Amino acid sequence: MPIEKTRPAAGIVHLGLGNFHRAHQAVYTAHAMTAEPGNWGIVGVASNSPRVVDALREQDLRYTVVELSPDGARFSVPAVHTDAYVAAREPERVVTDLAAATTRVVTLTVTEHGYHYSPRTGRLDVEDPTIVADLETLRRGAGAPRSGLGRIVAAVRRRGAEHATPLTVLSCDNLSGNGDHTGRLVREFAAELPDAEELLGFLEQRVTFPNSMVDRIVPATTDAERDLVAAGTGWADRIPVPAEPFSMWVLEDRFAAGRPAWDRAGAVLSDDVHAYEELKLRLLNGTHSLLAYLGALTGCPTIPDAAARSEIREAAHRVLREEYLPSVRVPDGVDVDRYERELFERWDNSALGHRCHQVGSDGSVKLRQRIPVPALEALDRGAVPHLLALTVAGYLTCLAPLGGFDPGPVAARMGDPVAERLREAARSCTGGSDLAALALTDFHLLGDDLAGREQFTRRVGELVDLLHTAGPAAATAEALAAPAPVLGETR
Repeated sequence: MPIEKTRPAAGIVHLGLGNFHRAHQAVYTAHAMTAEPGNWGIVGVASNSPRVVDALREQDLRYTVVELSPDGARFSVPAVHTDAYVAAREPERVVTDLAAATTRVVTLTVTEHGYHYSPRTGRLDVEDPTIVADLETLRRGAGAPRSGLGRIVAAVRRRGAEHATPLTVLSCDNLSGNGDHTGRLVREFAAELPDAEELLGFLEQRVTFPNSMVDRIVPATTDAERDLVAAGTGWADRIPVPAEPFSMWVLEDRFAAGRPAWDRAGAVLSDDVHAYEELKLRLLNGTHSLLAYLGALTGCPTIPDAAARSEIREAAHRVLREEYLPSVRVPDGVDVDRYERELFERWDNSALGHRCHQVGSDGSVKLRQRIPVPALEALDRGAVPHLLALTVAGYLTCLAPLGGFDPGPVAARMGDPVAERLREAARSCTGGSDLAALALTDFHLLGDDLAGREQFTRRVGELVDLLHTAGPAAATAEALAAPAPVLGETR
């Protein structure tokens, strides 16, 4: 395996040292510095878990990316991290590193619910206990904040006081308009502090928040990857990262203090990130959710297992083409037919074995990014998006089944920030219509606009009942047999 002997000086601090970062941004950065050397080493900061950090330190900050396909496995070792530590162990150090004049870019993969915003309003959740505590910490000027937003604002305060060096904060999470969203939340946090005027002025003049779209399927690590690396390289790597061969990164080129040559590593620089984001969040991620929930309820452990079932595969093709695609503005130069074929090739990658429970977790945050706009557009055309409704019904059945129903072991492994609240509500429900009304109308699970669309809520409830009484195959067949939405012009 190619292993570089030296590392560059750090110029990037990354919050969220999980598998995705190590198989995506770290790989692009390593390739970028091969093409154009620079001081763009990455200081990796894990939030709470020491597992990856401890292993990295024992392994001289090296790990293996294992690209898996039916053709076999390929190994690479991106030697790009200059240090790694756990924020919970060294909270003061996080702010120090973010505030350092040598830090020019902060990247984040903290998952959708790591941004501490209200799903209902999209604004900073000032009642979130972590945000409440961080605001109090920064008001007192003593101690270190615990949230990513709090740490960024604390660092901005220190940068303004000490050196005023510009900074870029780059979200790499699956959020609509992730740069705009992150910038708004940071400013809303800063606005709650006594020195808001100074903080907001610095943010306006010296900090940028580019939008980005990231795409690579990166499952959780298992012993199978550890065994592959040991057999293929002779190295007992404790923390290899499995990944598919495909990888894509689209970036707005708005960097306040420079960036690695990510474009020379294959990233796309575009002023139209939003169009790529729509394509990915709906066609890929939205369809992925349908595969995960129907697969879980059918007992399929992996996405390839789910995609191999004819009724689930047809539902995936149809939801993509008939219900998601009309809501998407396809970027110039993208061939939708080819994009669809590539998606199914990726989902068919049995060597990767992406787990349905992993894809289906955190659905309350993910579906809110994927379902409302295409559902509302279909409803406004006078049509019911049956397969979008089936996706939501599958989510509710996996996470909050009605009394006496067992959704199976795959669904049982799905996690979600509102799971307990939904399960508690489900105990009082007598049928699917009750559960759908509680989730969509009372809880506003998919936002305010969709909460008032009784036709969609009723359809979700009918499909919840079918999933419970007749099973996923019958519910899928019924949704497929219903009249397809009248297709609008693809934007």
